[in-house]
Formats: sequence, C-alpha cells, structure tokens
Amino acid sequence: MRTVVTCFILLFFITIAYAQKRKTSPTDNSKPFVLGVIDEIQSRELAEKRILNIYLPEGYNKNDTLTYPVTYLLDGSADEDFIHVVGLFQFLTFEWIHRVPKSIVVGIATVDRRRDFTFSTTIEKDRKKYPTTGHSDKFISFLEKELQPFIEKKYKANSAKTIIGQSLGGLLATEILFKKPTLFNKYIIISPSLWWDNGSLLNQASSLLLDSFSQKTEVYLGVGKEGLTPTDLPRVMEVDANLLAEKIKSSKSKSVTCFFDYLPQEDHATIMHQAVFNALRILYPAPYTNQK
Repeated sequence: MRTVVTCFILLFFITIAYAQKRKTSPTDNSKPFVLGVIDEIQSRELAEKRILNIYLPEGYNKNDTLTYPVTYLLDGSADEDFIHVVGLFQFLTFEWIHRVPKSIVVGIATVDRRRDFTFSTTIEKDRKKYPTTGHSDKFISFLEKELQPFIEKKYKANSAKTIIGQSLGGLLATEILFKKPTLFNKYIIISPSLWWDNGSLLNQASSLLLDSFSQKTEVYLGVGKEGLTPTDLPRVMEVDANLLAEKIKSSKSKSVTCFFDYLPQEDHATIMHQAVFNALRILYPAPYTNQK
C-alpha cells in the first residue's frame, strides 16, 4: 500500500512538471520570424565595426540574373527605423500594388549620430555640449569607399541608389546632395536639421548646387509642423526646409528634380513613416512593372 501511494505521488509531480514545461517552452514547430539578415563591415574610415540590417526582397535568389536597387537607411537599427521602413517597401512591392521596384534595404545601425551626421560647427556652445560632433566627412567616405562597394560586391545590387535620412540624418543627406551628389540617384530628406552651425550649409547651397548634378537626381523633401529648432538661434525648421527646396529647384542643372511635401499633421517625432510613404509614391508616380 505504501509503495502504491509513493508511486502515485511521484506520478503526480511528474505530471505537474511536464505540464509546466509545456506552458513555458515553445511548441516543437515554432520558428523565428525572419525579416532580414544582419551583416557587419569593418570600417577603416570610421575605425570601428558597423552593424548592417539588410532586407532582401521576396524572390531574391543569388543564383539568378536579377539585380535590385538599394536603399541606404540612416538610423537603421532594429529599434530605430529599419523595421517600419522595410514594411513600407514590402507592402509597396506586393504584386497587386507594384508601386516601387523590389529593393534591397540596408539599415546602417547607429553608433554616434552626432559624430557621424554633422560637420564642424563654429558655434562654441554646441562644440562644448556635443564634443563628438563634426565628423560627417569620415562617414561620407565610409559610405562612398567602403559600404557601397561592400554591398555591390556581396549582394545583387544595381546602379540605382537611394538614401533616407531624418533630422540629423537629413542634414547628412543634404550635405551629400551638395558635395557628393552622384553617390545616390534619389534622396529622401525628412525634417533636416539645417539649423546646425546657424544654417551654414543652407547658406552655401547656391554655390554648392551650381552645375553639380551630372546625373538624373530626384529629391523628396518632407517636413512637418515642427517649429523652432533646438537651439537659442531663431530658426524655424519648416522655413529652412522650404528655403532648401527653393534653392534646389532654382539650380541651373536640368538633371535635378525636387519635390517639397509639407505634412502639417505630423511633428518631428511622428513624421518619418508617413513621409517615407509619401516619398515612395511621389518618386514612383505610376505602378512599377519592370524589374531591372
């Protein structure tokens, strides 16, 4: 009798343990949900390793002959803009929509955006407040000499290249547009922080843009209802963005087209997703039918 009771108690606890294990452990057929691949590149220009989040479109096959446009996304960490921007590309390439070409999206994970996205400033207060700033030249060299060649060698990229940048990322994209315009064919510039260095980049726009576009270039410039810039200087972000659009449109080059988009229902925190969606609709105005 004592043996039977002992066996019953032992069986009871084994059953409880198994039931708890079933509750806390994943089922045998569960799988991770994979959105892309994580890659990395060792940069000499930046003297550090950089993480890349990469979305490969549906049907991507390294063994076929298809090649794809590449979109380079600044602030491209998983907890920044990578996931929701990739969602827009995936949605807009559904076969019943065909708004944009199937594309590779390269999210560049952030390390120090003030260091990477800003040029040197003459404002002493900002130099002291943000001591790592002022090295956008190195980041631009990284994009040109290391990242683009890396992507073009390892992935099935074609010559169509887009950059997306918001806030300080928009400042960097604007600097590239002025100084190295052929690095990208399309620029999606959102709420650019043109207040940096008291608007010096904006003030140089006319001379920097003069005959600088040797290839067809399209620029989407989006800004929300954002108000005063985060400095003591009396600058308004919407005004600066509008001035930038006017300067680009007045360029003597016939190769550049600029689209200005004011989104009064969005602010600096909320504008990114809607602006990227608008940009893709504007830059690809008709259903896209031919994969290059």
